[in-house]
Amino acid sequence: MALSHDELWPRAGSWPAPVAGEKADAAILGIPTWRTSLSPTGAHATPAAIRDALPRYSATLMGPPAVDLNQVLRIVDAGDVHEPDGDEGVERAVAAVRELAEQTRLVIALGGDNSLTYPAARGAGADGLITLDAHFDLRDGVSNGTPVRRLVQDAPDGERIDPTRIVQIGIADFANSAAYAQRAAEWGIRVITLDEVREKGVAAVVAEALAVAGAGSRIHLDIDVDVVDRSIAPGCPASVPGGLAAGELRALVRAIAADEKVVSADIAEVDATADADDARTVRLAALCVLELLAGLASR
Repeated sequence: MALSHDELWPRAGSWPAPVAGEKADAAILGIPTWRTSLSPTGAHATPAAIRDALPRYSATLMGPPAVDLNQVLRIVDAGDVHEPDGDEGVERAVAAVRELAEQTRLVIALGGDNSLTYPAARGAGADGLITLDAHFDLRDGVSNGTPVRRLVQDAPDGERIDPTRIVQIGIADFANSAAYAQRAAEWGIRVITLDEVREKGVAAVVAEALAVAGAGSRIHLDIDVDVVDRSIAPGCPASVPGGLAAGELRALVRAIAADEKVVSADIAEVDATADADDARTVRLAALCVLELLAGLASR
């Protein structure tokens, strides 16, 4: 059903393509990875679904005073990377992010499963990483369960991330193994569990995460939507009951994106083809895009 039109209520989304040689504040890029997912997924359909969901929202912050993000930011949409899975696809994605990162303050990559974090962070030249995720993603091999390990071990020389500059927020009980928890500890990764987030609160967690990951100069933020409660995110194959509330995720995203060192972000693990009838998971992913932009506008 077509959305209503009101000239006094402009909608989010439908941003123009980038123009060669022109700077922008933020760039959207679809990286629809899905072929190596550990769970059956239709995550390659998600970038288009997020774009379709964005016009359900305005781009206005209530303030006061009210601020229209479309007025204070130049936002562009660079389309999707073609077939970003596999070695050649990864390099296409790296190159696409790298080109955008040279002319924008914040690159926002729309996944796709979590394997997109590997090329997105590399392309942005990240030397610090913050993940909002129920899982470590430290598995061996190549899949949506491996991007953090790959950024530490598999990336080319000069593109690897020092694990002591990695912070993982929202790691959940009964969603990981003791072996990968030990790997994270041995590597010096700062793990902030779901319980610790709730105990310390958003502000304290964000401050610590930015201090640790910001020991470098360029931070990538991985937003794995399965960190939230399954009732909120049924379109995430690995979401579990009892995860973060939607408001907690949104607050974390905006607060982290407000830091000048955050140069790129990805939104991962949403399978638009498995979502509830009301598209609640995709709509939350679209709100994460807007929260990233809100953080950027506050800098």
